[in-house]
Formats: sequence, C-alpha cells, structure tokens
Amino acid sequence: MAGLDLQTILIIAGLLAIAGGVTGVLAGLFGVGGGAIVVPVLYEVFGMIDVPDEVRMPLAVGTSLAIIIPTSIQSARGHFKRGAVDMAILKSWLVPVVLGVVLGSFIASFADPWVFKVVFVLVAGTNAIKLLFGRESWKLGDSLPGGIVRRIMGFFVGLFSALMGIGGGAISNLLFTLYGKPIRESVATSAGVGVLISIPGAIGYVLAGWGKAGLPPLSLGFVSVLAFVLLVPTTVLTTRIGVRLAHSIPKRRLEVLFGLFLAATCARFIWALASP
Repeated sequence: MAGLDLQTILIIAGLLAIAGGVTGVLAGLFGVGGGAIVVPVLYEVFGMIDVPDEVRMPLAVGTSLAIIIPTSIQSARGHFKRGAVDMAILKSWLVPVVLGVVLGSFIASFADPWVFKVVFVLVAGTNAIKLLFGRESWKLGDSLPGGIVRRIMGFFVGLFSALMGIGGGAISNLLFTLYGKPIRESVATSAGVGVLISIPGAIGYVLAGWGKAGLPPLSLGFVSVLAFVLLVPTTVLTTRIGVRLAHSIPKRRLEVLFGLFLAATCARFIWALASP
C-alpha cells in the first residue's frame, strides 16, 4: 500500500469494517457467508491500491472465502444450539462439497471475471424468484434425495460456491426449499454448509495464488491477510445479531427479505456485465 496517504488508508479501512458488519448480519440472518457483499467491495478496494486486473478478482474471491470461515462457524454454532441444523445432510455432503470446492478453486484461479458474475446471477436469480413469487406447490420433492443424487448436488454446491466466493447459502437454500425444507432449517443447515466450503476454499486459493506476481503486501496466495484482519472482527461480532433475527422474524417475511437481498445482488452483477 505504499504511496497511499493516511486519509485514503482510513477510508479503505472504514469501508472494510462496514462491509464486515453487514456480512456478519447476513451470515446469521440468511445462512450465507456474505461473499456477495465482500467480493465486490474487495474488488474495488484492491483496485484503489493498484492490484493488477489479472489477480484482482481471484484475490477478492479467495479473501472472501477466508473471511467466511469464522462467520460460518459462528453462524452454524448459533443455529446448532437452537437444534435447527440438519446434520445428516452435512455428513453426506462432506466429501462431495470439498471435491467441488477444490475444482472450483482451481478453475477460479484463471477464469475471467464475467464467469463469476454469470454463475451468481443464474443461481441467485432462480432462488430470488422462488422466494419472492413461489408457492407451496413449487417443489421438486418432499425431501432431499439420498444416495448418489444427494452427493452430486453437494459437489455442485461446492463447485459454484468456490467460483463465486460465497459460503453456499444462496445455492443450498434454493435446493432445500425446493425439497420442502422449512426456511429456518434451510438457513441453519446452509450455515453449516458454509463451514464445509470456506475452509478448503480458502486453502485452495492460497495454493492457487502462491508465488503469483502482482499480489499486494501481506498476501498468502490469493488471500489478503490485511483485509482478513480488518473484516473478521466486525463479522464475528455482528453474526449473532443475524441469528437472533432469523429466529424471531415470521417465516414469510424472512423469505421475502432473503429474496430481495438476492435480487438486489443479481441486479448489481447484471449492471456490471452490461457496463462497457
């Protein structure tokens, strides 16, 4: 960050702290790691300190996955204490999710920026439509399939989440609600999925970016230690607020809030894709 004046450094630190606070609330409220907020913020911040374009996006994604680790653990613990996490799903997804994350981390290390945006819009846009306009009849089944089908689902949850730098809440919530799981249990279990995704994802991005040229100081591969240190404290402090809100808000209101959150994020990425 050589060459930046104190005022600019303070502005960057303030933006990261605010993003961390919002990320924590989202993690607890919606069972997401907050990557949809963190990735674009980090992308702009890294641009402010002249990080080269070829490493800027994977650095934002990898750092996001690292930041999601403590927020996902905090969120999952909060929901687990309330008995809302489906441990059977987490156990069956452990291996396939990790395999998907490993492949996604490898692909994301060289993928063009538009790939991340398109994948998010397709997945989160479908979820937003389901939550905002869906009916009880919009189901693929009464319960999540078992066996090989469930494991394949877990693999793609891990793959797409690693490509987007998110904790998997947007994808797993879509699957769970389409298979009849109540929204609160979907949110709680998605928080557990975030733990399965974020830890191997962050490790994968550290390895994928190791020794790359153009990375800013205090980076471990595609993970910025500086951004991690600035964001994590606020995310951990505010996650418990989101957990309390998730268990106090009426079901339909929670669905609408989550749908609006996803729709707004999709709109941002569509605008970015359409911009020259």
